Amino acid sequence: MFLKKYINNISGLQVFQLIRFGTLLLISIVFAKSHLTTESIGNYEFFLFITALFCSFWINGLIQSFLPLYRKNKTFDSSATKSPEIFNAFILISFLSILTILILLIFKAPISGILGSSGSIPYFNLILVYIFFSSPSFLIEYIYLLKNRPGEILRYGIITFTAQFIFVSLPVFLEFDIKTALSGLIIISIIRYVWLIILLKKYTLFAISFNFIKEHIHFAWPLIISTLVGSSASYVDGFLVLNKFDEATFAIFRYGAKEFPLVLLMANALSTAMISEFSQKEKLTGVLVNLRKRSANLMHLLFPVTIFFLVFSHWLYPKIFNPDFAESAVIFNIYLLLIISRLVFPHTILIGMKKTNIIMHASFLELAVNVLLSIIFINLWGIKGVAFATVIAFAFQKIVWLTYNKKVLGISPKNYIPLKSLTIYSLITIVVFCLMY
Repeated sequence: MFLKKYINNISGLQVFQLIRFGTLLLISIVFAKSHLTTESIGNYEFFLFITALFCSFWINGLIQSFLPLYRKNKTFDSSATKSPEIFNAFILISFLSILTILILLIFKAPISGILGSSGSIPYFNLILVYIFFSSPSFLIEYIYLLKNRPGEILRYGIITFTAQFIFVSLPVFLEFDIKTALSGLIIISIIRYVWLIILLKKYTLFAISFNFIKEHIHFAWPLIISTLVGSSASYVDGFLVLNKFDEATFAIFRYGAKEFPLVLLMANALSTAMISEFSQKEKLTGVLVNLRKRSANLMHLLFPVTIFFLVFSHWLYPKIFNPDFAESAVIFNIYLLLIISRLVFPHTILIGMKKTNIIMHASFLELAVNVLLSIIFINLWGIKGVAFATVIAFAFQKIVWLTYNKKVLGISPKNYIPLKSLTIYSLITIVVFCLMY
């Protein structure tokens, strides 16, 4: 009863994502403090990197496009007790999981040559098993979301991420090798898959509809492309680092190249919550004022926390991990600068007013800027240059959207951005960054 009073779908998902991030962070700490070599840790990071590279863009696109189709589509009767929509989404994700596995098997040699610094992909068979079981399991928290069960989202997160921490960290604590830890990751992915099957039996109708699947794909493919392009920056960064440096340097980069999750989660939650309000043009002025006010509130909370980490990250990283990861703190500090662009929300207006083409076009421009600058900067400043390129490219994307809002929609940045607060906090953040750099 106490949780029901304070937990809703948005906060439930926020906490779930924080638990996910916290689990991955704790595992990283255990690995860094263990007997594992930096190269072994790099293989673990590479395992996660390659599975995300080949799966995350289409999983995110399919799930995002599925949410508005649930109970609102041309195929099924919305009054049905059990949802055939969820089952068909599961079928589609499972099909693409198998297709991804086949692609990896068929093109193993060229993929290994491109991504593997030694010409091979470590633990390739485990990667295939992990993709099969883990990809459909991303539906679980969204099934609970659609069923308005935020408490179940938290229960699922606490149980499975606690199990993940134990299954992955305990073998390393007992001084087994990294392959045993990866086997633990496979076990928890199988447990999640079984959990998903139980949910499907409880909430869905097992009826395949090719009409619904086609409708789902029709709505999904633009989002898949947009997600692929939007998330490509991290893959470009990883690709460049992998091909220019060894696994140890890749591990150092990966341990630092993490956007501050509190900023990311809270900013995305605000954006998502306000998108629908921009569909009513007669209320545009009031909604813009509300967005500016809520943006300012986030800035007052998140900029001070970010500045704190800028100051203390160089001390924290060797303490939390080990001295081998001291350079990761520099990468992390560069990524902290993303807050300046993250807390500006021109895209919220664009999506709410259904101006989605500019969203996709700006994503392509961001990728082009990131690739160009990364190639230049990596030769000037090494892995730090790659991080700087990401920050600049992300800011460039936001500038494109800001310009479109002003020139095409006639909405000035001052109408929805607390410019004074943003300017002051940004200057303080940049000065502190330079002092600590």
